Amino acid sequence: MMTQQCSFCSQNIEDIDYKNPEMLRRFVSGQAKIIDPRYTGTCASHQRRLAQAIKRARFMALLPFVRR
Repeated sequence: MMTQQCSFCSQNIEDIDYKNPEMLRRFVSGQAKIIDPRYTGTCASHQRRLAQAIKRARFMALLPFVRR
């Protein structure tokens, strides 16, 4: 099984900004669910930061909670 490199680790990104909805949409499914790290390839620490940023963006109405 081949391991995938975390995209945030490879680009040396420390802070995941919730004010960048274009970047966050890559990690949200068509039903507006946060995609599993097994499919995105993010490491555990960046997945936690990513989930927090997505939740903050939803609260600030930058991303939807659900899609119909």
